[in-house]
Amino acid sequence: MKKTLLCLLGLLLISSINAQEDQKWEPKEIINTQYVGNPLFSHDSKMVIWSKKESLEKEDKFVNHLYLTYLDKDKKDKFRTVQLTRGKESEGNALFGKNNENIYFTSSRDEGKKLWKLSLYGGEPEEVHEFENDISDFKWKDEHTLFFVSSEGKSLYDIKNEKDNTQIIEDTLHWNPKRIYSYDLDSEEIKRITNNDYRVSDYEVSRDGKYLIYRLTLSPDFGVDGNPKPTYFLKNLSTGEETQILKGLQSPGNFKFTANSNGFFFLATKSSNPEWEGAGISELYYYDLSSNNYKKVDLHWENGLEYNYMISGDDVIAQLANGALKKVAAYIKDGDSWKMREFDLGEKAKHVELLEMGENGQKLLYTYSTASKLPEYYVTDLKKGRRNVGLENTKEFVSLNDKLKKKPIAKSEVIYWKGANNDSISGILFYPKNYKKDQKYPLIVSIHGGPTGVDQDSWSESWAYFPQIYTDKGAFVLKPNYHGSGSHSLEFIESIKNGNYYILDQEDIKKGIDFLNEKGMIDMDKLGIKGWSNGAILTTWMTLQYPDMFKVAAPGAGDVNWTSDYGTCQFGVTFDQSYMGGAPWDDTNGKTYNQWYVENSPIFEIEKIKTPTIIFHGSEDRAVPRDQGWEYYRGLQQVGQAPVKFLWFPGQPHGLQKVTHQLRKMKEEIAWIDKYLFEKEENKNEAFKEESPLAAQLIIQKNMNENGYYGSLKNGKLTPEMVSLGKDTISIGRFEVTNAQYQQFKGGELDVLHANEPVTGLSKEEIGNYLNWLNETTGSNYRLPNKKEAEKLSKLAKKNFKGQNNLNYWAGYELNQLDVDDLKKKTAELKSSLIQPVGSHLPVKISEKQIFDIGGNVAEYYKDGDELKVYDFSAYDFVDPYSNENKTPAKYTGFRLVKEKE
Repeated sequence: MKKTLLCLLGLLLISSINAQEDQKWEPKEIINTQYVGNPLFSHDSKMVIWSKKESLEKEDKFVNHLYLTYLDKDKKDKFRTVQLTRGKESEGNALFGKNNENIYFTSSRDEGKKLWKLSLYGGEPEEVHEFENDISDFKWKDEHTLFFVSSEGKSLYDIKNEKDNTQIIEDTLHWNPKRIYSYDLDSEEIKRITNNDYRVSDYEVSRDGKYLIYRLTLSPDFGVDGNPKPTYFLKNLSTGEETQILKGLQSPGNFKFTANSNGFFFLATKSSNPEWEGAGISELYYYDLSSNNYKKVDLHWENGLEYNYMISGDDVIAQLANGALKKVAAYIKDGDSWKMREFDLGEKAKHVELLEMGENGQKLLYTYSTASKLPEYYVTDLKKGRRNVGLENTKEFVSLNDKLKKKPIAKSEVIYWKGANNDSISGILFYPKNYKKDQKYPLIVSIHGGPTGVDQDSWSESWAYFPQIYTDKGAFVLKPNYHGSGSHSLEFIESIKNGNYYILDQEDIKKGIDFLNEKGMIDMDKLGIKGWSNGAILTTWMTLQYPDMFKVAAPGAGDVNWTSDYGTCQFGVTFDQSYMGGAPWDDTNGKTYNQWYVENSPIFEIEKIKTPTIIFHGSEDRAVPRDQGWEYYRGLQQVGQAPVKFLWFPGQPHGLQKVTHQLRKMKEEIAWIDKYLFEKEENKNEAFKEESPLAAQLIIQKNMNENGYYGSLKNGKLTPEMVSLGKDTISIGRFEVTNAQYQQFKGGELDVLHANEPVTGLSKEEIGNYLNWLNETTGSNYRLPNKKEAEKLSKLAKKNFKGQNNLNYWAGYELNQLDVDDLKKKTAELKSSLIQPVGSHLPVKISEKQIFDIGGNVAEYYKDGDELKVYDFSAYDFVDPYSNENKTPAKYTGFRLVKEKE
């Protein structure tokens, strides 16, 4: 058997590793990349339950399904993983029962008001209880009792006003509090645990079930007005006593009790502007329950923490903020303090992200990735030494995205340059595929949001940012961490506040472009810029400040008018007070803030913009209201200096959530950048459908010679047209071999009426002689499909038989096996043949190439060892979905050729 095989993998044929080099990343692959979500160890740390997001195209939504990985069960040296839930609904809030024999979870089914239980011994999920109101955030209090958050239901005021669809945006007099309740699994009794007047937005229960800490937000939509601040309460569940705690700290959260329940850790923000919830760094604190007091844990690290940290007994494993790279450190309790210890991750240290810790404080789940490496997941045991904390028994947890890992992925690296104030600025640089040194390439600057977002050297392809697609097209992509980016020092994060917004970050981005230009890497005549949210804000600002620099811009969900942002943005008050330094009407210390709001709003200078711009917005975006997009579009459209296109996604918030909307955003952006940066616009006829009967006929027409016969002329002879399936791989016949093509070898008079019909009824010897002649005439290597190739083609034929030339088609209805014999009697009455010229029906796609007559017209031969066998179906065959039997006679059997790579 030759080493090159036809492998039809869902419509894709590949035969060698080299063929992978031609594979391009597609939008569907980006949005369907798989990740381990919300992992949770069982109480004995022998299992992990986790979720995986999947897209449902027909339902136009994403759902989360639950998976279970057994850490004590190996299968071929891999942990055994099983999928627990399926279907059109989404599951979440999964918890192991205290006996580790059941899993409890919530689901979007039945309005999401039910608690479900699934036995790990098998069976269907069973309903535990249906609650009257919304439910969320289930947590164990003890082995029989679950806590959860819910509202109190509708008041009379609500009932009186529910008959129309009026939306009350905010009403500080009437808003339903959210409280903590308990549910007893044995008695099914529900009790109210808290009696707060406002909304519980975060809580945690001690492991011994004796203490509860919770946060109340005192505004209907905290973040809009910045005040009043949330309050925090510690409740003794034995005595019922409640104490307000953590006064004076900015935004405490992410509470985690120690294993012995003597206290809890939490994070709080350090900023110079706590009044307006200013962006800052996260610091770690410990609250001691015996003294009812807290202290800050000295991290010995200027940048503070990223949000994630884990508890191992009384010790802490922390994810430290480290700019474009990752860093993990251990803090080992020593008396009343904690000592920093190195966390030994070896070569992976700068690219590891903590995911979950087992209750025993020994098992750890983490992910490893780079900007050029898809995530890998590992489970390991902690090994605490005197000088450091190391790992042992490390093993891959689960393997995801195996097909994507085989695709060509762009080289990337963390680069540094001098930005504003001569500070060091980092960025992730993605190289063009097939990059050649000393050659200049286009550059797309891809700007993160926030502004306290950060681009790190980890995998982050998404519908909003997808460097792999643009590096496929031959461009550099730069993701800069401008001043104000998170995971840096407090000074760096706060440097763009108090009226400095735009000033430093603009300079950072410009100098990053200059840095690459000075190295001779980029073509300054081919620059593009894009971003979402704050990335869109900076995209717009750059095209205004440098009107002749960029060939294309693609901003999504960005502001252009700060005077309206203050009141309409969900967090406009806190954001604008912090970054702009005051409200639009403020006039303090001789400074008129209104002047700043006008001078720094692009809408008032939009006549300067010359860059072709495509604008995206969700219609229900409260973070950056859609009317900002309207103002942006109308300004550019009226000025008329730049082509502009505005897309608005109905019903979508700040981040797009529908499958169709994510794909549409990507495809529209790609087409726009193709047109204005890569100058690859296709002159498409918008009335022409690529998969229509007309399209098929045009393909057929291209493959006719001047006499109207199908095929290609090789050395003056009519030969079968072959379709290449990729670089360094085989080709396959677009049609079966026709009478006209076979006549070139056989000689004699051609029956012109049947010239383009498949040649049938040939013997093995006749087909062999034709192949010998064809190979000698062309100098190529033609052959029949082999067994494995035929099996794949047969599956494709069975999948696509509808509408093809087979007995099912001629029946005119959904043909059943019971009617086949009677129907065949009627075909015997025909004086003409049901066999038609090749290409008479719509094609199917193989590796995105149009191939005809798979699933009908004539059955086809393949070679199994030294024997000829039949696959596919003829016009006289019933395609039976429940049988693979094929006894098509020779008079209705032809053949399609395969040509080896040359």
